[in-house]
Amino acid sequence: MGRASWLLLAVFAGLLLVLPGQALAATPIPAPSGPAVTHALQANPQISLLAMLSLLAVLPGVVLLMTSFTRIVVVLSLLRTALGLNQVPPNQVIIGLALFLTLFTMAPTLTKVESAAITPYLSGKITATQAATRAETPMKQFLAAGTRQQDLAIFLAAQNGGKSQVTSLNKVPLTALVPAYTISQLTIAFEMGVLLFVPFVIIDFIVASVLMALGMMMVPPTLISLPLKLLLFVLMNGWGLVVQNLLTMR
Repeated sequence: MGRASWLLLAVFAGLLLVLPGQALAATPIPAPSGPAVTHALQANPQISLLAMLSLLAVLPGVVLLMTSFTRIVVVLSLLRTALGLNQVPPNQVIIGLALFLTLFTMAPTLTKVESAAITPYLSGKITATQAATRAETPMKQFLAAGTRQQDLAIFLAAQNGGKSQVTSLNKVPLTALVPAYTISQLTIAFEMGVLLFVPFVIIDFIVASVLMALGMMMVPPTLISLPLKLLLFVLMNGWGLVVQNLLTMR
């Protein structure tokens, strides 16, 4: 995909948060749409530029809440803490790795969005509003695959007056699906963090017990346990295992 396509992907992702879903049409607010809006944007470049800047302003929120970035960066941060390393790897490396892993996991969804929405829009077959509507379906499928049913039920029940049953994914509003997906991703990240902490905590406990048994009270346990944890992590190909689980787990 070209640079223009990636930029439009970001714009359409922002539109998913701005445009109302079908399930939110209980009390619709009349608004101009279709050819009238398209003609207005073409006739007023300032309005078009303002709309573009507004959508780019919400892009960080889209990346944080509608992709796997949050889960990946939380797991990598917990891994660094479990190893006992405060600044290694640095934050820039963790964020950069999380961004590229997020792009890798989102590639199939972005390809669907491009074929269903961006390509027809660039060829002039559909309007921007129609393109955003088409892009909503693959994004909902991606979010639903990584969302736990109990988390989604919380928001649906709060929104629908205690009723959390939904017959179709198209009827699930993004206002409920996005926060439910974020909570589910945080839960998965914390579960992975617990599994990462267990072996390293055991090493710390064993080293502290041995030092206490030898009467070496003045020796910091981390002085001995840190090299052991790094050695164990390297021998187990820790980075490969962690990244493999991050890529395969929704």
